[in-house]
Amino acid sequence: MLLAARGGALGLPGEPPRSDESLEQTADRLIGALVDRRGTYLEQLYTYGEAERTLRVVYIALAPGVALPMNKQGRWVPAADPTDMAADELEILAYALRRLRYKLEYSAVGFQLLPEEFTLSELQHTYEIILGEQLDKRNFRRRILHSGIIEETSHLRSGEGRPARLFRYRPDAVAEVRARRLFP
Repeated sequence: MLLAARGGALGLPGEPPRSDESLEQTADRLIGALVDRRGTYLEQLYTYGEAERTLRVVYIALAPGVALPMNKQGRWVPAADPTDMAADELEILAYALRRLRYKLEYSAVGFQLLPEEFTLSELQHTYEIILGEQLDKRNFRRRILHSGIIEETSHLRSGEGRPARLFRYRPDAVAEVRARRLFP
């Protein structure tokens, strides 16, 4: 999760929209000021507006974790271990994680966090981070390959040990297959 510097503290990025921009343009501008916006998924998450609170329209942005430049206005912190955040921001974070976990079940949103070609280990790690739990390697690979939502490429990635086969998301994957919950 990316926190922004605001008045000497870190918190969720935010500011009122300018008079000449929409809410989505504001969210896009704020995210673009912190990271390379190319390849970033942006979606309106929720609107908070209780009596004792300022109206807040919250967006969630997912960015691939490869070579994202970050300026000095922000800092990456694990979403599972937020530090020194205000209570209302912790509530927003918890809701965002819950929605992301649900969305993982019926959409390809998890693939927004990966490069175009990825290893099965990278895919499993992404699912584990979002779900907040360890997944059995053999079951994960069997289920994800059987689902038909990814396809093998002819490319390999070298590293420690054997070269790893690279895969990519199949944009033509059948919606019904994606809609099944693949992992407990």
